[in-house]
Amino acid sequence: MQYYLIESGNLRRGEGRHMIRVLSIEREFGSGGGGIAQALADRLGWAFWDHGITCEIARRLKCDIAAVEKREERLDPTFYRLVKAFMRGTYEGSIETSTGMELLDAEHLARQFEKLVNDIAQKGNAVIVGRGAAYFLRERTDGMHTFVYASHTEKLRRLLAQGRSRPEAEGLLETVDRERAAFVKKYYGKDWPDRNLYHLLINSKIGDEAVISMILHEMELINQGGGSNDDPNLTTPPDGFTLPELRA
Repeated sequence: MQYYLIESGNLRRGEGRHMIRVLSIEREFGSGGGGIAQALADRLGWAFWDHGITCEIARRLKCDIAAVEKREERLDPTFYRLVKAFMRGTYEGSIETSTGMELLDAEHLARQFEKLVNDIAQKGNAVIVGRGAAYFLRERTDGMHTFVYASHTEKLRRLLAQGRSRPEAEGLLETVDRERAAFVKKYYGKDWPDRNLYHLLINSKIGDEAVISMILHEMELINQGGGSNDDPNLTTPPDGFTLPELRA
């Protein structure tokens, strides 16, 4: 399959109605979505936003995440646990950007996430991992959104292959996505994930390279005008594709 030639910040491929300039990759924890997003960014020569989003949010809020965690008993532990889950990217390290700490209400923090994601999309040529990007960018016709999922068995296999212990992996699989969904529901009033936001829902059990190829092919169809980007629900899945059984 032929992909894209990047020149002067534009995709030179076809004369479609909508040229995709930003990809969002939402994912179940452990499904490999972060690595797939990184590979897509490398393939396209685009900016990759995952851990950098957490760093930038912390910088903008003058917030030392490690200090917040140490002071949870003086704050709302539920709120900060959900914030941590929502900000969690592919990487698990703590973020230290300032010795100061500005404690903000949930609505202010939610607006900061939305503003940063839109700032990234406005610059274009970016791959964004999670952080509600599909929802924040839902009105943009130059965005394409994918949800990567996998069975519990597949996610556990991937986490164990990364060197995690079985108890740690099981614990993360039990809590991370549940808390992501709780944050989105509490502070945005939306379900996570919302299937209506995505052009593609892909089971990563088929392999990372196959997932990458499917995403790039869908992107190519949209860029050539062969697919509609006005309504992601109009995309027809390939033969044999089944929707995931998403948990409440």
